[in-house]
Amino acid sequence: MASRWPPLALSYWLMKSEPDVYGIDHLKNEQTTLWDGIRNYQARNFMRTMQVGDQVFFYHSNCKPPGIVGLMEVLETGLVDPSQFDPSSKYFDPSSKPEAPRWDCARLGFKRKFPQLLSLETLRDTFSADELLVVRKGNRLSILPVPQATARQLLELLAA
Repeated sequence: MASRWPPLALSYWLMKSEPDVYGIDHLKNEQTTLWDGIRNYQARNFMRTMQVGDQVFFYHSNCKPPGIVGLMEVLETGLVDPSQFDPSSKYFDPSSKPEAPRWDCARLGFKRKFPQLLSLETLRDTFSADELLVVRKGNRLSILPVPQATARQLLELLAA
């Protein structure tokens, strides 16, 4: 059961997407999106801990150069991911049933596009893997928590 009280503090997240599949400009044009297609249990579990109002760094991945390009806000959580039931979707999961869905998603809203990308190279030069999980070698998760102190530093770097 969801609490009727707002969270004591906002949480911060980093979510990855390939810009040619769904980039910050797509979100800017649409203003909101259903962040679906997550098929990794750890990433799904991170998404399940998100709260409405949490802030999310939009990270362009699998491109040259990868990095943080914008900021989103969590608008809704705990939504059933419809793509798991769609046989024409690349995210179709034949083992998932409507009465017991495996995968859920969140609705995110556009907050801003940063004037320039904060590259993975700069992130690696600035943060340790303990401070920002995206810089950890071999990390492939598409949803990652960002500690508040790190989020403040990121926002300062992105404002410069």
